[in-house]
Amino acid sequence: MKLGDYLQEAYIVPELSGSSKKQVLTELVAPLEKDNNGMDTDQAVRVLLEREELGTTGIGDGIAIPHGKLDAIDRISVVVGRSTKGIEYEALDFKPCHIFFLVMAPEQVAGMHLRLLAHISRLLKDEHFRQEFLKAEDAKALWQILKNA
Repeated sequence: MKLGDYLQEAYIVPELSGSSKKQVLTELVAPLEKDNNGMDTDQAVRVLLEREELGTTGIGDGIAIPHGKLDAIDRISVVVGRSTKGIEYEALDFKPCHIFFLVMAPEQVAGMHLRLLAHISRLLKDEHFRQEFLKAEDAKALWQILKNA
């Protein structure tokens, strides 16, 4: 499994501008709207916020992995975002999040969605990977780090 199978260079937001959870989720969902005709960005954000109510996806160490399922998309997609200043995201360790991996899946997909979340979690446990991610100069540099990860 490679992130490049679910991620496109256009799905990388090298510097998130939002300052709240909702703003960041809206920003992360936006690239998917272009490739998924009929996808309602507001509905996607609502799905993600409902998932957040079950428990934060801010897992600590500056990482958040928001995820949800939506009928309006036809394949699993990953959108990656970064905030150098950090965003208050109600993370488990109460620290701001800097690294965001959004995973959106069609309603009928379950197993692959979970395997992808596990793959991302393992990848982000690697301190070297996180440091390279945070140091990358721009979206192109991030794409080089992520496409074969």
